[in-house]
Amino acid sequence: TYCIIPYARGRVRSREKENILKEVHKLAEAGYKEVVLTGIHLSSYGVDFPEDKKETLLSLIQAVNEVEGIKRIRLGSLEPGIVTEEFAKELAAMPKVCPHFHLSLQSGCDATLERMNRRYRSGEYRERCELLREVYGNPALTTDVIVGFPQESEEEFQKSYDFVDGIHFYETHIFKYSRRQGTKAAAMDGQLTEAEKARRSEKMIEMHHRHAKDYERSMLGKELEVLIEEEYTKDGQIWYLGHSREYIKTAVPKSENYGVNDIVRVRAESFLEEHIMTGEVVK
Repeated sequence: TYCIIPYARGRVRSREKENILKEVHKLAEAGYKEVVLTGIHLSSYGVDFPEDKKETLLSLIQAVNEVEGIKRIRLGSLEPGIVTEEFAKELAAMPKVCPHFHLSLQSGCDATLERMNRRYRSGEYRERCELLREVYGNPALTTDVIVGFPQESEEEFQKSYDFVDGIHFYETHIFKYSRRQGTKAAAMDGQLTEAEKARRSEKMIEMHHRHAKDYERSMLGKELEVLIEEEYTKDGQIWYLGHSREYIKTAVPKSENYGVNDIVRVRAESFLEEHIMTGEVVK
């Protein structure tokens, strides 16, 4: 009820699998090691194909997984409904798929989800997160949350806050509800003030930083597989900076033994700065 994108986008349009694989092969030949599969509604991939050409997001991932040279597959935002036991186990069977999943939430309060016209409720969402954790152990789970949706009471906001706090995401992207003319939500009564939306946003952001630190600290002493992406200078020293499979920013001292676009294993020991881990390269 709040998003203008479906009106602008029209019906779901999926790229042909052969077209995607051609691009992935070209990227692999050019030396790229990680690809991200993304879209406005990624979970609906293939629903618009005719029956004799049926594909799903899972079948696409499995095809990309076979491309030589690609070492990592990352996924864009997923609807929670796609995360079944079969889906999670099939992903886990492919070591190229990164243990980093962004599940769209928007609110942890069922009454707000209903006004938003979201097609799941908080209990179902929690089950999907638990399923990923059962299969992967300690994956990085990230999400989006909207605060200040029309008619969101203080009690409803608190329910959403408590739900997000209980899931313990690695990252929570917070958005203040923004009125979009032409949407049903824009015409709803009970629009909140910008000041109130800002207060709720700040409270959620504080929680996000706390949870991000908790997740990063849980990685101390463990080995992270890091794809080096760029040079990074801090206090006159040059580092290599990249992301782990869990999408944790990680820095290692610049060395002749490895460089940009190399994958190294790093034993996480400390923090170079907030939300950037560092440690010893072990291989």
